[in-house]
Amino acid sequence: MNEAIKRIVVIGMGYVGIPMAALLADVPNFYVTGIQRRSQRSGWKIDWLNSGKNPFKGDEPGLDELIKRVVENNKFKVTDDYEVVNEADYVLIDVQTPVDLHSKVPRYESLIEVSKKTAKHMKKEVTIIIESTVAPGTTDNIVSPILEKESGLTRGEDFYLAFSFERVMPGKLLEYITDFPRVIGGGCSEANKRVKYLYGKVVKKELQVTDTLTAELTKCIENSYRDVNIAFSNEMALLCEDFNRNIFEIIELINYRHDRMMHYPGSGVGGHCLTKDPYLLLYGHDAYSQKDFKSYIKLVPYSRELNDFMPVHMVSLMEDALREARKLVDNIKITLMGVSYKANTDDTRNTPAQSIIDTLMKRYHSHNIVYIAHDPYVKKRDYDHTELTDDLEKAIENSDALLFATNHHQYYDIDLDDLKNKMRTPIIIDGRNIFKKSEVEQRGFIYRKVGEGPKNNKLA
Repeated sequence: MNEAIKRIVVIGMGYVGIPMAALLADVPNFYVTGIQRRSQRSGWKIDWLNSGKNPFKGDEPGLDELIKRVVENNKFKVTDDYEVVNEADYVLIDVQTPVDLHSKVPRYESLIEVSKKTAKHMKKEVTIIIESTVAPGTTDNIVSPILEKESGLTRGEDFYLAFSFERVMPGKLLEYITDFPRVIGGGCSEANKRVKYLYGKVVKKELQVTDTLTAELTKCIENSYRDVNIAFSNEMALLCEDFNRNIFEIIELINYRHDRMMHYPGSGVGGHCLTKDPYLLLYGHDAYSQKDFKSYIKLVPYSRELNDFMPVHMVSLMEDALREARKLVDNIKITLMGVSYKANTDDTRNTPAQSIIDTLMKRYHSHNIVYIAHDPYVKKRDYDHTELTDDLEKAIENSDALLFATNHHQYYDIDLDDLKNKMRTPIIIDGRNIFKKSEVEQRGFIYRKVGEGPKNNKLA
């Protein structure tokens, strides 16, 4: 006996919504419609996706073929019209929930707008799933009241609401949906049952059921844990620079133990999750908890501060190298190598590259500096802080400093001799452990790397 047809709406066609929508659309009897706002910046995705094209330019195994297949099979389409919610059995909300850069308060404009629009169209018995990461307490205290007020329906009786966070990562969008466990936090057993049914069609791993607040806490704490671990590695990198030793050699020695897995330091932490989820956790704690231990909550905010410092440290390393070259930070060309936050992707959200450029422009706003950025994946529509090119020769020609902020695989194969011949001042600032100090310096470069002291170390 065939299962009944399910109509699914996915709101937000980004790094979460697109792969989830495509996977669901590949399930028999599932018909999926994506909703994307027709804005100047991202409205082009509607036509792009409806023609069966993948809008992401990085390496995303399997996604091109999947999108093409579900569009050709009339299982997936995209619109900007919320009327499609009228017939939806499931609505997945995948909109951005950024944190204000200065106040560290979540900006829920998109979440609130989408919740209101969804409420005006949703039918009885619909199941709403929040996949966007939110501060603990948000689903129950913000989203649920909006849905009830605007629709006139009652949660748990007329409709069902759950929070089930995404764990996607650019470069592994499909894999991280299908091959990672899924945490489901519904407001009642019926909500959990319905959400388990949906994800059970695409997720191969465990479907773990809990309450809504626990699920929200799980996502924020999971990413805060990683952020704190990266901060520790960054702190040890700075310490090793002071000792004039190489943190990457030390990490290799530590991780040789099978029960250790120290993270790598670098030019900064980027992406949509790690840079904001710790602040969502802290905000939710202030807004919805008892706050008995607030004075002891220090590790998470300090880790954010330290990780945000690393792009500034990249600039300091460049300044030190220029001093060695007896070059002023004036009348020079600075090349930023890589502007996506993650290697081999086109994702520029909260990229450390932007912080590097912002630091330079603020510090040297009255100096005559030419800035150019190179990236083989990122398009101009997603990066407008400096001139951008995918032409490596144009980027490095007559440059006085190359700042490697992203470790795209192309950078590992660069011909160093050719690089030096084309540069005006042979300076490399390595924020991603791409090069070996001895090899680079043998070819005449002035070299600085996050986590390694500037002097050569010889075995006794």
